[in-house]
Amino acid sequence: MNDKQAQMSYPQALEEIIELFEFLPEDERRGALISYADNASKHASEEAGDYDLTDIRKDEECTDTVGVFLNVGEGDTAEFKIDLGPQVQTLTRAMTAILCKGLNGSTLQTILEIPADFVPRIIGAELVRVRSQTVYYVLTRMKSAAKVFLDRRRSASAPQKEV
Repeated sequence: MNDKQAQMSYPQALEEIIELFEFLPEDERRGALISYADNASKHASEEAGDYDLTDIRKDEECTDTVGVFLNVGEGDTAEFKIDLGPQVQTLTRAMTAILCKGLNGSTLQTILEIPADFVPRIIGAELVRVRSQTVYYVLTRMKSAAKVFLDRRRSASAPQKEV
C-alpha cells in the first residue's frame, strides 16, 4: 500500500472488500468477482419501493439499462438499490454488488468524495485496462445520484425570490 492509499479512508465495509481482493491471486480474484456478480440481484430495487431518487437509463458506455434507486436516511446516509438489465456485463454486475455492499450506510458526502483509485485494487490492473469504461460506470452513477439528491434538496430549501 502506498502513502496515498494509507492516508485515504474508505467506508469500513468498502475497506474490508478492498483488503479481501487486494492480495488474492488472479484466478481467485476472478472467481470472487464472479461470485459478487452472481449476488448483484440481491441489491435490486423492491417493486413497491418508495425511493428518494430514481434514475433509470441506458448510457452509451453500458450494454443495457441500469436503474439507480437511492433512499437517504438519518444523517444523510445512503441506501442504494441497483437494477441491471439482462445484457449488463459480469464485471459491472460484480462492481454493483461490491459498491452496494461497500457504500450502503455511508453518508452522501462520503460517497461524493471517494476517489475511484480503489477499483484497480479490487479487480486488478489487467481488467481495469481491458474494461476501463465499465469498471467505473456504477460508481459514477451512484455519485451522480448522491449529487442530484443533494442539489435538489438545496434548491428546495433555498429561499424563493419574489418576482
